[in-house]
Amino acid sequence: MKIALAQLNFTVGDLPDNAAKILDSYRRACAQGAELVVFSELALTGYPPRDLLLKSSFVPDTLATLDGLAREMAAASAIVGYVDRNEGKTGRPFRNAAAVMQNGKIQHRVWKTLLPTYDVFDEDRYFEPAARVAPVTIAGRQIAVTICEDIWNEPAFWRGKQDRSGLPLYQRDPVAELCDSGTQIIINISASPYVLGKERLRHDLLAAAAAHHKQPLVHVNQVGGNDELLFDGNSMAFDAQGRLLAQGRAFEEDLLLVDTALPHPVALRSTAEEESLYHALVMGLRDYTRKCGFKGLVLGLSGGIDSAVVGVLAAAAVGPENVIGVAMPSRFSSDHSRSDAEILAKNLGIRFHAIPIEPAHKALIEMLAPVFAGREADTTEENLQARIRGVLLMALSNKFGHMLITTGNKSEMATGYCTLYGDMCGGLAIISDVPKMMIYRLARWINRERPVIPEGSLTKPPSAELRPNQTDQDSLPPYDVLDRILKACVEDQRSRADIVASGEDERIVCDVVRRVDFNEYKRKQAPPGLKVTSKAFGIGRRMPIAQRYIETK
Repeated sequence: MKIALAQLNFTVGDLPDNAAKILDSYRRACAQGAELVVFSELALTGYPPRDLLLKSSFVPDTLATLDGLAREMAAASAIVGYVDRNEGKTGRPFRNAAAVMQNGKIQHRVWKTLLPTYDVFDEDRYFEPAARVAPVTIAGRQIAVTICEDIWNEPAFWRGKQDRSGLPLYQRDPVAELCDSGTQIIINISASPYVLGKERLRHDLLAAAAAHHKQPLVHVNQVGGNDELLFDGNSMAFDAQGRLLAQGRAFEEDLLLVDTALPHPVALRSTAEEESLYHALVMGLRDYTRKCGFKGLVLGLSGGIDSAVVGVLAAAAVGPENVIGVAMPSRFSSDHSRSDAEILAKNLGIRFHAIPIEPAHKALIEMLAPVFAGREADTTEENLQARIRGVLLMALSNKFGHMLITTGNKSEMATGYCTLYGDMCGGLAIISDVPKMMIYRLARWINRERPVIPEGSLTKPPSAELRPNQTDQDSLPPYDVLDRILKACVEDQRSRADIVASGEDERIVCDVVRRVDFNEYKRKQAPPGLKVTSKAFGIGRRMPIAQRYIETK
C-alpha cells in the first residue's frame, strides 16, 4: 500500500491554517500516487489544545472545519486527527479522535483508547477513552488505526525496561486487540514530545511493536513547538519484521511516501545530543516567537556562556537582523565581559547596544539610603542591579515590539540562583531546561567550525558580577557536581539518601535538595521554558509552594 506520511507543524487553535496545510499536503501526496495520506494526532486543532476545548464554540468549529475538509478529500483516503464529541451519557465531554476520510466523506471515526495523565499529559481531564476498538477498511485493506499512547503500552518492549515503574500503566493493549481482530497494517498518529534521547527510544518501541505483531507499521509524528512542548518529527515506517523503511526529517516538516509492498530497509538516522538539542531549541524559539505574533527578540548579553548560547540560538531562530543584544555593565563588570559581549554580537551580526547601569544603581542606592540606614549592604543591593537590567530590557521590548528572552539555565533555576523581576524577566526561558554543563557542550558544538562564541566566554569562571571578584562557586557547588545531583533529584526523582549512597557528599546533597524545594516560588513566576529533558520545571512538575515535607531518609 502506498502511504504518505504528512509530518506538519500545526498551530494550536488555528483551524483555518491547519486545514489549509492538511489539504495542501494531501494534494501533493495524491499527485505522488498515495493511496492513503496520514496526518498526526489532533492535527486539525494542534496539540495540545488544553482548555481551548472548554470554549463553547471550539469543538463545533473544529467539527465544521473537519466536514469541509472531508469534502475536499475524494482522490485518496486520509486519516486526520481531530477532537470529537462524546455522544455518550457519561464521562468526559470529548474524544481524542481520528477521522478516516474516503470519497469526500468521513467514513470512520476512531477514538483514542489510552489517555496519558502523567508528566506533561493531562488527557483524562478532557477526553473519554474508547470502550472497544475495531479495524477499519481502507482501500480494501484492514487497518489498525491507533493514536499515540495506544502504541506505547507494548508489553514485549517495556518488560524489563527501567523507563517505567515496573507496573503496567494500563489494563488494555489496544494494538493487540486490533491485531487479534485481523489487520494488515498498523497506523499510529502521534504528537510525541521531544526529549533528549527520545528518538532512539521511540524507534525501538515501534520496531518492537511491528515485529511482535508481524505487520507493517506507520507512525506519523507532529513537528514544531507549542508553548513548552517541542515535537521533533522523525516520523517512521517499518516492515513486518520491524525494520525501518523510512524516517522523516528531524525538526522540519516533511512528506514521505512509503510502499509497504516494496520494503527497502534503511538505517536509523541519529545525531549527537548537542546537535539535536541545538535544532530543538532553535525550532522551539522560532515557533514560539512566530505563533505568539512577534518578529524580533531582545536579550541581555553579559559576556558569559549562557547569554552567548542564547544569542546564537536567537539569531538562528529569527535571523540576526531581528535580534537586539544589550550589554548593561556595572562597576563590577570586567573588561573581558564587556568585550566578549560585543565580539559575540559582531560575530552573529545582531544589533548591539551598551547601556551602563551605574547611574541608575547609584540613584536607587541614594533613594533607599534613609530607609536602609544602619544596615550592611547585602544581596539587596546586588539584586537591584539585576532588576535595573530587567527594567531596561523590558523597555526595549516594549519600544521595539521584540520579545525578551531570558538566559538562565536549569542549574540556576533549580537552585534559585536568579533574581525575580531581574534576570528572570522575559517572555520565554529558552534554556531553563538545559543544565550548565550541557550549555558548555552546546557552546563547543556551536564553535566546532569557527569561534562564534568568544573563547573568554568558554574559559572564564562563571559569575553574576554583582560584587567584586564574585564567582558562581561562591554560592554553588562545582557545576559538574551540581548537575549530577540535580539530575538524580529532579529528573530521576531519587531520594536524598539514595543520592548520598551513590557517592555524593551528604552536605552538598542536603543543601542542593533544600535549594530546589525552597525556590519553587521563583520558578512558578518564571516565564515558560522549552522542555528538553525528561523532567522540566514546568507543566510536568507540579510541586506545591507552601509545604513543609522534609525527607526522613
